[in-house]
Amino acid sequence: MRNYLSTRWGIIFTGAVIGVIAVTLQKLGNPANMGICVACFERDMAGSLGLHRAEVVQYMRPEIAGLVLGAFLVALVKKEYQPRGGSSTIIRFFLGVFAMIGALVFLGCPWRALLRFSGGDWNAIAGLLGLAIGIAIGVAFLKNGYNLGRSYKLKKSAGWVFPAFMAALVIMVALNFRVSETGPLFFSEKGPGSQHAPLIISIIAGIIIGILAQRSRFCTMGSIRDIILAKDFHLASGVIALVISAFVFNFLYGQFKPGFEGQPIAHTAHIWNFAGMVLAGLAFALAGGCPGRQLILSGEGDSDAAVFVMGMIVGAGISHNFMLASSPAGVGAFGPAAVAIGLIFCLIIGFTMREKVS
Repeated sequence: MRNYLSTRWGIIFTGAVIGVIAVTLQKLGNPANMGICVACFERDMAGSLGLHRAEVVQYMRPEIAGLVLGAFLVALVKKEYQPRGGSSTIIRFFLGVFAMIGALVFLGCPWRALLRFSGGDWNAIAGLLGLAIGIAIGVAFLKNGYNLGRSYKLKKSAGWVFPAFMAALVIMVALNFRVSETGPLFFSEKGPGSQHAPLIISIIAGIIIGILAQRSRFCTMGSIRDIILAKDFHLASGVIALVISAFVFNFLYGQFKPGFEGQPIAHTAHIWNFAGMVLAGLAFALAGGCPGRQLILSGEGDSDAAVFVMGMIVGAGISHNFMLASSPAGVGAFGPAAVAIGLIFCLIIGFTMREKVS
């Protein structure tokens, strides 16, 4: 049977649905211009687990688990569940760490950059430009033989671990689990972490997006990569649909507020908005997918993608514990230095993990 979602109209439908769901989640309680942000939501999850103690960004976001579980379920049904792993695991972990550092200097993943733009936050333009440049650098490495090596088929149970972990986190938040009054899980009482849509709506939204993204192969990083490598705009059409649908519904909901100043959970340090996303884009390209795509792959049984996701979660803890993450007040004290270190790391990986191109 033909997979409709893999067609041009299918990817457009997927992007449009993601945009509508994300903006609607904002209307239902998620932070402004942050209906779905993989980086920010994993940052909140890291805080909820106690990996950092920034009290305003701690919540076990159900949407992240929903993305993984949706992809897992549909991959099982469609017989695309293929446990695999073993491709430069430690490198992928640190690519996840630095991808998160770059994203938190900007304050958002590619999905949130698009949502910020569709909500009128013009600061996102610098981030989107940086993302494109970072991916372009990564594509240059790909064209010159960059390869993290093959992955290997694993036992079926190996692919269950990450979806099971995500399911456990959802159960814990549903039960309002806490070790003690002062211990994990932590939940923000103010700030972005305290703003969330109802639990059941969030998990259903995540599952729907996970199913659609798995079937359509939706990926923001891949859209730019494909344009550069093959002038293929298939994936890009889904990204454009996301922006258009999000813009329309932001306007209908009264959430479109154009400008640079006073944007929610954003800053106006354009150099670091740009540089942070150069780092993130390069890390995504070297790892083979944007953070949303990595979640989908982990649901399909890709342990390497799951390691990248865990690297991002650990990176969120590092970012807040070491004053790397930005805030509406500006860039973190050590954020610029961390971006520089991350770029050096990624460039070293790009140059050293190359095979001869015949």
